[in-house]
Amino acid sequence: MEWQEIAGNWVVVPPRPRAVVHFLGGAFVAAAPQLTYRSLLEFLAEEGYAVVATPFVNTFDHGAIARQVLAAFTRAMDELYDKQFKRRYLPIYGVGHSMGCKLHLLIGSLYPQERAGNLLISFNNYPAKRSIPFLEQFVQLAPTPINVEFTPSPEETNELILRNYQVRRNLLVKFKHDDIDQTRSLHDVMLQRCPDLTSLQILKGNHLTPLGQDFKWQAGEVFTPFDALGQLMRQELNRDFNQLKQTIRLWLNPFAKA
Repeated sequence: MEWQEIAGNWVVVPPRPRAVVHFLGGAFVAAAPQLTYRSLLEFLAEEGYAVVATPFVNTFDHGAIARQVLAAFTRAMDELYDKQFKRRYLPIYGVGHSMGCKLHLLIGSLYPQERAGNLLISFNNYPAKRSIPFLEQFVQLAPTPINVEFTPSPEETNELILRNYQVRRNLLVKFKHDDIDQTRSLHDVMLQRCPDLTSLQILKGNHLTPLGQDFKWQAGEVFTPFDALGQLMRQELNRDFNQLKQTIRLWLNPFAKA
Protein backbone atom coordinates (compact mmCIF):
# COMPACT_ATOMS: atom_id res chain seq x y z
CA MET A 1 0.00 0.00 0.00
CA GLU A 2 1.33 3.44 -0.92
CA TRP A 3 0.64 6.09 1.71
CA GLN A 4 0.67 9.77 0.84
CA GLU A 5 0.38 12.89 2.95
CA ILE A 6 -2.31 15.29 1.77
CA ALA A 7 -3.11 18.52 3.64
CA GLY A 8 -1.87 17.06 6.92
CA ASN A 9 -3.74 13.76 6.52
CA TRP A 10 -2.35 10.31 5.81
CA VAL A 11 -4.12 8.85 2.80
CA VAL A 12 -4.17 5.53 0.97
CA VAL A 13 -6.31 5.15 -2.16
CA PRO A 14 -7.00 1.79 -3.85
CA PRO A 15 -7.85 1.56 -7.56
CA ARG A 16 -11.43 2.72 -8.17
CA PRO A 17 -12.46 3.17 -4.51
CA ARG A 18 -16.08 2.37 -3.60
CA ALA A 19 -16.25 4.89 -0.70
CA VAL A 20 -14.12 7.00 1.64
CA VAL A 21 -13.33 6.21 5.28
CA HIS A 22 -12.40 9.15 7.50
CA PHE A 23 -10.46 7.62 10.39
CA LEU A 24 -9.75 9.21 13.78
CA GLY A 25 -7.77 7.31 16.40
CA GLY A 26 -7.38 7.31 20.16
CA ALA A 27 -6.00 10.19 22.18
CA PHE A 28 -2.41 9.03 22.66
CA VAL A 29 -1.91 7.13 19.40
CA ALA A 30 -3.63 9.50 16.97
CA ALA A 31 -0.55 11.53 16.10
CA ALA A 32 0.63 8.87 13.62
CA PRO A 33 -2.41 6.76 12.64
CA GLN A 34 -0.67 5.47 9.49
CA LEU A 35 1.70 3.62 11.86
CA THR A 36 -0.36 2.81 14.96
CA TYR A 37 -3.43 1.60 13.01
CA ARG A 38 -1.60 0.50 9.89
CA SER A 39 -3.01 -3.05 9.64
CA LEU A 40 -6.61 -1.93 10.13
CA LEU A 41 -6.37 0.95 7.69
CA GLU A 42 -4.60 -1.07 4.99
CA PHE A 43 -7.24 -3.78 5.40
CA LEU A 44 -9.89 -1.16 4.61
CA ALA A 45 -7.93 -0.06 1.56
CA GLU A 46 -7.67 -3.68 0.39
CA GLU A 47 -11.46 -3.88 0.71
CA GLY A 48 -11.77 -0.98 -1.74
CA TYR A 49 -12.07 2.05 0.55
CA ALA A 50 -10.03 5.21 0.23
CA VAL A 51 -8.73 5.93 3.74
CA VAL A 52 -8.11 9.44 5.03
CA ALA A 53 -6.59 9.24 8.51
CA THR A 54 -6.34 12.62 10.21
CA PRO A 55 -3.69 12.96 12.94
CA PHE A 56 -4.30 15.15 15.98
CA VAL A 57 -2.70 15.97 19.31
CA ASN A 58 -4.96 15.81 22.35
CA THR A 59 -5.76 19.02 24.26
CA PHE A 60 -8.54 19.94 26.67
CA ASP A 61 -10.51 21.64 23.88
CA HIS A 62 -12.08 18.72 22.05
CA GLY A 63 -14.40 21.06 20.16
CA ALA A 64 -11.39 22.80 18.62
CA ILE A 65 -9.82 19.46 17.71
CA ALA A 66 -13.04 18.37 15.99
CA ARG A 67 -13.06 21.61 13.99
CA GLN A 68 -9.40 21.18 13.02
CA VAL A 69 -9.66 17.55 11.92
CA LEU A 70 -12.78 18.30 9.86
CA ALA A 71 -11.00 21.20 8.16
CA ALA A 72 -7.97 19.01 7.40
CA PHE A 73 -10.20 16.24 6.06
CA THR A 74 -12.12 18.69 3.86
CA ARG A 75 -8.87 20.01 2.36
CA ALA A 76 -7.75 16.46 1.61
CA MET A 77 -11.08 15.61 0.00
CA ASP A 78 -10.94 18.71 -2.21
CA GLU A 79 -7.57 17.58 -3.54
CA LEU A 80 -8.64 13.96 -3.92
CA TYR A 81 -11.79 14.89 -5.84
CA ASP A 82 -9.77 17.15 -8.10
CA LYS A 83 -6.80 14.88 -8.81
CA GLN A 84 -7.79 11.26 -8.15
CA PHE A 85 -11.55 10.80 -7.90
CA LYS A 86 -12.17 13.01 -10.96
CA ARG A 87 -15.24 14.52 -9.26
CA ARG A 88 -16.90 11.08 -9.00
CA TYR A 89 -19.17 11.10 -5.93
CA LEU A 90 -18.17 8.70 -3.16
CA PRO A 91 -20.04 8.13 0.13
CA ILE A 92 -18.11 9.02 3.28
CA TYR A 93 -18.02 6.89 6.43
CA GLY A 94 -16.52 7.99 9.72
CA VAL A 95 -14.59 5.37 11.69
CA GLY A 96 -13.31 6.29 15.14
CA HIS A 97 -11.55 4.58 18.03
CA SER A 98 -11.77 5.79 21.65
CA MET A 99 -11.43 9.60 21.58
CA GLY A 100 -11.82 9.45 17.81
CA CYS A 101 -15.43 8.42 18.44
CA LYS A 102 -16.07 11.59 20.43
CA LEU A 103 -14.60 13.71 17.64
CA HIS A 104 -16.83 12.08 15.02
CA LEU A 105 -19.83 12.63 17.30
CA LEU A 106 -18.92 16.30 17.72
CA ILE A 107 -18.44 16.72 13.97
CA GLY A 108 -21.81 15.08 13.38
CA SER A 109 -23.44 17.36 15.96
CA LEU A 110 -21.81 20.72 15.27
CA TYR A 111 -21.19 20.90 11.52
CA PRO A 112 -23.42 20.31 8.49
CA GLN A 113 -21.83 17.62 6.32
CA GLU A 114 -22.82 14.43 4.58
CA ARG A 115 -21.89 11.11 6.17
CA ALA A 116 -23.24 7.77 5.03
CA GLY A 117 -22.61 6.44 8.53
CA ASN A 118 -20.32 6.38 11.54
CA LEU A 119 -18.66 3.31 13.04
CA LEU A 120 -17.61 4.04 16.62
CA ILE A 121 -15.23 1.65 18.39
CA SER A 122 -14.57 1.69 22.16
CA PHE A 123 -16.13 5.08 22.85
CA ASN A 124 -14.55 6.92 25.78
CA ASN A 125 -16.02 10.09 27.29
CA TYR A 126 -14.58 10.19 30.80
CA PRO A 127 -13.89 13.54 32.49
CA ALA A 128 -10.33 14.89 32.39
CA LYS A 129 -9.45 13.88 35.95
CA ARG A 130 -10.12 10.23 35.13
CA SER A 131 -8.59 10.31 31.65
CA ILE A 132 -5.26 11.98 32.48
CA PRO A 133 -2.98 10.31 35.05
CA PHE A 134 -2.11 12.44 38.11
CA LEU A 135 -4.23 15.39 36.93
CA GLU A 136 -6.28 15.39 40.12
CA GLN A 137 -3.13 15.48 42.26
CA PHE A 138 -1.80 18.36 40.18
CA VAL A 139 -5.04 20.30 40.63
CA GLN A 140 -4.94 19.75 44.38
CA LEU A 141 -1.34 21.01 44.60
CA ALA A 142 -1.92 24.10 42.44
CA PRO A 143 -1.34 27.38 44.37
CA THR A 144 -4.70 28.77 43.22
CA PRO A 145 -7.94 26.87 42.49
CA ILE A 146 -8.23 25.77 38.86
CA ASN A 147 -11.04 24.06 37.01
CA VAL A 148 -9.70 21.60 34.46
CA GLU A 149 -12.17 19.79 32.21
CA PHE A 150 -12.54 18.84 28.59
CA THR A 151 -14.60 21.13 26.36
CA PRO A 152 -17.29 20.06 25.79
CA SER A 153 -17.57 18.11 29.03
CA PRO A 154 -18.97 14.56 29.02
CA GLU A 155 -22.40 15.87 29.99
CA GLU A 156 -22.31 18.61 27.33
CA THR A 157 -21.25 16.05 24.72
CA ASN A 158 -24.26 13.87 25.48
CA GLU A 159 -26.53 16.94 25.28
CA LEU A 160 -25.10 17.89 21.88
CA ILE A 161 -25.72 14.38 20.57
CA LEU A 162 -29.28 14.37 21.85
CA ARG A 163 -30.09 17.75 20.30
CA ASN A 164 -28.06 17.94 17.11
CA TYR A 165 -26.45 14.69 15.94
CA GLN A 166 -27.12 14.30 12.19
CA VAL A 167 -25.63 10.94 11.12
CA ARG A 168 -28.45 8.43 10.93
CA ARG A 169 -26.67 5.08 10.42
CA ASN A 170 -24.33 4.07 13.24
CA LEU A 171 -22.58 0.96 14.52
CA LEU A 172 -21.19 1.01 18.06
CA VAL A 173 -18.55 -1.62 18.89
CA LYS A 174 -17.68 -2.63 22.46
CA PHE A 175 -15.03 -5.17 23.52
CA LYS A 176 -15.72 -7.60 26.36
CA HIS A 177 -12.48 -6.88 28.21
CA ASP A 178 -12.35 -3.09 27.87
CA ASP A 179 -12.33 -1.41 31.29
CA ILE A 180 -12.42 2.18 29.99
CA ASP A 181 -15.19 1.76 27.44
CA GLN A 182 -18.43 3.76 27.69
CA THR A 183 -20.20 2.41 24.63
CA ARG A 184 -23.30 1.24 26.52
CA SER A 185 -24.02 4.74 27.86
CA LEU A 186 -23.48 6.17 24.37
CA HIS A 187 -25.86 3.56 22.99
CA ASP A 188 -28.56 4.75 25.39
CA VAL A 189 -28.10 8.33 24.16
CA MET A 190 -28.00 7.36 20.47
CA LEU A 191 -31.19 5.31 20.74
CA GLN A 192 -32.99 8.47 21.77
CA ARG A 193 -31.60 10.48 18.84
CA CYS A 194 -31.60 7.95 15.98
CA PRO A 195 -33.12 4.63 17.15
CA ASP A 196 -33.88 3.06 13.79
CA LEU A 197 -30.34 2.81 12.39
CA THR A 198 -28.17 2.54 15.49
CA SER A 199 -26.85 -0.88 16.50
CA LEU A 200 -24.46 -2.20 19.14
CA GLN A 201 -22.10 -5.13 18.70
CA ILE A 202 -20.02 -6.71 21.48
CA LEU A 203 -16.83 -8.50 20.42
CA LYS A 204 -14.00 -10.35 22.11
CA GLY A 205 -10.99 -8.14 22.72
CA ASN A 206 -9.86 -5.10 24.69
CA HIS A 207 -9.30 -1.39 24.21
CA LEU A 208 -6.11 -1.98 22.21
CA THR A 209 -7.56 -4.55 19.80
CA PRO A 210 -7.99 -2.01 16.93
CA LEU A 211 -4.23 -1.38 17.04
CA GLY A 212 -3.53 -5.07 16.33
CA GLN A 213 -0.67 -5.53 13.93
CA ASP A 214 -1.01 -8.55 11.66
CA PHE A 215 1.59 -11.14 12.67
CA LYS A 216 3.02 -12.67 9.47
CA TRP A 217 4.46 -16.16 9.45
CA GLN A 218 6.51 -17.17 6.41
CA ALA A 219 6.70 -20.94 6.06
CA GLY A 220 9.76 -22.53 4.53
CA GLU A 221 9.90 -24.58 1.35
CA VAL A 222 8.95 -27.66 3.38
CA PHE A 223 6.04 -27.23 5.81
CA THR A 224 7.26 -28.42 9.23
CA PRO A 225 5.62 -28.88 12.66
CA PHE A 226 7.35 -25.62 13.62
CA ASP A 227 5.53 -23.87 10.75
CA ALA A 228 2.25 -25.35 11.97
CA LEU A 229 2.95 -23.94 15.45
CA GLY A 230 3.73 -20.55 13.90
CA GLN A 231 0.46 -20.53 11.97
CA LEU A 232 -1.46 -21.44 15.14
CA MET A 233 0.23 -18.58 17.04
CA ARG A 234 -0.71 -16.21 14.24
CA GLN A 235 -4.35 -17.29 14.40
CA GLU A 236 -4.50 -16.82 18.18
CA LEU A 237 -2.81 -13.42 18.14
CA ASN A 238 -5.02 -12.12 15.35
CA ARG A 239 -8.34 -13.76 16.29
CA ASP A 240 -9.93 -10.75 18.03
CA PHE A 241 -8.46 -8.32 15.52
CA ASN A 242 -9.77 -10.38 12.61
CA GLN A 243 -13.24 -10.50 14.14
CA LEU A 244 -13.19 -6.70 14.35
CA LYS A 245 -12.11 -6.44 10.71
CA GLN A 246 -14.92 -8.70 9.55
CA THR A 247 -17.46 -6.76 11.62
CA ILE A 248 -16.34 -3.51 9.98
CA ARG A 249 -16.29 -5.13 6.55
CA LEU A 250 -19.87 -6.40 6.80
CA TRP A 251 -21.20 -3.14 8.20
CA LEU A 252 -19.63 -1.09 5.43
CA ASN A 253 -20.79 -3.57 2.81
CA PRO A 254 -23.68 -5.77 4.05
CA PHE A 255 -23.59 -7.75 0.80
CA ALA A 256 -19.95 -8.82 1.21
CA LYS A 257 -19.30 -12.53 1.72
CA ALA A 258 -18.47 -13.35 5.34
